Amino acid sequence: MTAVAQGSLCSLELLEDVLRERPQEADGIDSVIVVDNVPQVGPERLEKLKNVIHKIFSKFGKITNEFYPEADGKTKGYIFLEYTSPGQAAEAVKNADGYKLDKQHTFRVNIFTDFDKYMNISDEWETPEKQPFRDFGNLRHWLEDPDCRDQYSVIFESGERTGIFSNDVKEPILVEERPRWTETYVRWSPKGTYLATFHQRGIALWGGEKFKQIQRFSHQGVQLIDFSPCERYVVTFSPLMDTKEDPQAIIIWDILTGQKKRGFHCESSTHWPIFKWSHDGKFFARMTQDTLSIYETPSMGLLDKKSLKISGIKDFSWSPGDNIIAFWVPEDKDIPARVTLMQMPSRQEIRVRNLFNVVDCKLHWQKNGDYLCVKVDRTPKGTQGVVTNFEIFRMREKQVPVDVVEMKESIIAFAWEPNGSKFAVLHGESPRINVSFYHVKNNGKIELIKMFDKQQANSIFWSPQGQFLVLAGLRSMNGALAFVDTSDCTIMNIAEHYMASDVEWDPTGRYVVTSVSWWSHKVDNAFWVWTFQGRLLQKNIKDRFCQLLWRPRPPTLLSQEQIKTIKKDLKKYSKIFEQKDRLSQSKASKELVDKRRTMQEDYRKYREDALKMYQEQRPLRLQLRGGVDTDDLDSNVDDWEEETIEFFINEEIIPIGDLA
Repeated sequence: MTAVAQGSLCSLELLEDVLRERPQEADGIDSVIVVDNVPQVGPERLEKLKNVIHKIFSKFGKITNEFYPEADGKTKGYIFLEYTSPGQAAEAVKNADGYKLDKQHTFRVNIFTDFDKYMNISDEWETPEKQPFRDFGNLRHWLEDPDCRDQYSVIFESGERTGIFSNDVKEPILVEERPRWTETYVRWSPKGTYLATFHQRGIALWGGEKFKQIQRFSHQGVQLIDFSPCERYVVTFSPLMDTKEDPQAIIIWDILTGQKKRGFHCESSTHWPIFKWSHDGKFFARMTQDTLSIYETPSMGLLDKKSLKISGIKDFSWSPGDNIIAFWVPEDKDIPARVTLMQMPSRQEIRVRNLFNVVDCKLHWQKNGDYLCVKVDRTPKGTQGVVTNFEIFRMREKQVPVDVVEMKESIIAFAWEPNGSKFAVLHGESPRINVSFYHVKNNGKIELIKMFDKQQANSIFWSPQGQFLVLAGLRSMNGALAFVDTSDCTIMNIAEHYMASDVEWDPTGRYVVTSVSWWSHKVDNAFWVWTFQGRLLQKNIKDRFCQLLWRPRPPTLLSQEQIKTIKKDLKKYSKIFEQKDRLSQSKASKELVDKRRTMQEDYRKYREDALKMYQEQRPLRLQLRGGVDTDDLDSNVDDWEEETIEFFINEEIIPIGDLA
C-alpha cells in the first residue's frame, strides 16, 4: 500500500464521525430525544435550567427545537430536544444517558421513537439478531515473535511520520509506518495493547497485527492522556472544553465501549496526571486544597460518598503493589509534619511517621510496593544548610518499621532497583558528583555497598529487571554514560552519546536506547541501541527524530517457581540460542539465508518423494530381474560366478640396437 493510500485510509477512519452526519432520509421523529430525571423548576429558574441543558446537549449537534412540559407552574421533570439529524440524536443518547447532573439528578435519555418500540414488545421470545463481530486481529501478536523481539515506536521528520519497529541486533525491522499518524506525540498503554495517537478532535487507539483503529474518543483540543493500569479506562485532558455547569476539561472514558464515564473540572495541568490510579485500577484519587478525593470504578463515584479532609496535604501516591495510599502534610505551628499510610477502601491508617524541621518531602515507591522511601529535606535547629533524610518504610513487615539514611550533600537523583532491595543516589555538586549504592537488608540495617566519586551524571536509569543501571549525564552534561553492574558494583563500560536527551530501557532489560530528540536539540538527531553491558550495536540516524518509546509487555503468567526452574535448566536451551546467535551474526544477508533455507527444504522434499517412489517400484524391479534383488550390492553372493577376461590391447617391438 502506498503512503498516499495509507494516509487516506487513516484520514477516513478519523473522519468517520464527520461522515456519519451526512443527511439521510427520515421523518423527523428519529431526531427527537426524551431526557428524563431533569430538575423540576418554576419560572424563575427555568431560563438557567435551559442554559445548562443546552450546554450539555449542544455538543452532540445543533438543537433546532426544545420543549419543557409544565404542570402546576413547574416543569414536569422530562424534556424533548430535536436535533438536525438522527445521527446527532443517537450520539446524544450514547453519551448523555446516565449523565450525573448533581447528587439528585442522573439523566435517562432515549430516542422518541423508542417508546413505540418498547410499547409494542411481543410477549413471545424472539432470538436477538446477531451483531457483526469486529475482528481487530490478535491484540497480543507481538508477544508471539519466535525471536522474542520487542517493538518500539519512532516519531521522525518533526512529527510528519511515525513508524513501529521490531528490535533486532543488526538493524530495526519495520512493522508499520504511516504519514501524519499523530499530530503531536504517541503513548503506549501500560500493557502494550494499544497505541494512542493525538488529533485536534480527540484521541485514537490502534492495535492488532495491522494496527487497525480500535476506538476513538472525541475531546476537542486534547493535550494529555493517562491510562488506568488495567487498561480498562483512559483519561484525557483538554483546556478548551471546560464550563462551570458542564465539566469537560478531564474526561474518563471506557476503552472497550468508547463511552464517557465522567467529566471533571481542572484549573491547571501542571502536575499531570491529575488523577492517580491504584495498582489494580479499582480506585483513582485526586488532591485539591485540604482534600483528598478517592473515586471507585466502575461507578466513578466518590468512595463512601465523601472526600477525605486533610488540612495542608501536599502530595500523595499509591503503592504499586497494594491498595495503600501514602500522603504527607507539612508542619503547622507546634504540630509536626507527618507521613501517613492508609489502607483502602477501609481508610484505616496503618502507619504514621512524624517529622520535624521539614522543608519538603518526595515519595518514592519500589516497583513491587515492598518499600517506600520518603526523601525528607530538613533544616536542623542551629544550622543553616539543608540535610536530607531517606526514611525507608518496610511495607512487608509487621507494624511497618522505618530506617533512616542521612546525607548532608545536595541530592541530584534517587531511584529504587525495580525488582530488588537496592537503591542508588546521586549526590554532591558538579564537578564532584558521587553515586552511592545501598542495600536494604533483612536484619533491619541499610548497608552502603559502594560509592563512585567524580561521576558525570544527573540521571539514574535502572534496568526493568534490576541489577544493571545506566548513569547518564543528559543534555548539559553532553551525554556521558556509565553502565554499572550492581551485583558486584563494577562499571562495565564508560561511553558518550553527545547531547543525548533521553534514555529508554527495553522491557526485558537486554537493550537500552539513548537518543537526541529534535524537540530538545535541532542537530545530531538519532537513536543509538546498546546492550545492557554498554556495547554499541546500532547508530540509527533519522531526519528530525523526535521520540522513541518501547512497547510495554504485560506481566508474565509464569509463577516464581516456574521462572526459577527455567533459569536452572537454561543450559538445555543454550545450544539453540547459540545457533541462532551465530546465524544472526553471519554476514550473509537475510534474503540469501532465506533462499538457501528454501532450497534446502525443496531438496529435502524431493529426496523424500524419490525414496518413496523407489520403494513403491521395488516389486516391479524384482519381477523384471527374475526375482533377483539388486537393491543391495551384497545380495545373492552365493549365485555369483567369477570369470577372468583378458583383452589384447597393443604390442610394440623395439630392437636393442636402436637404443645404442
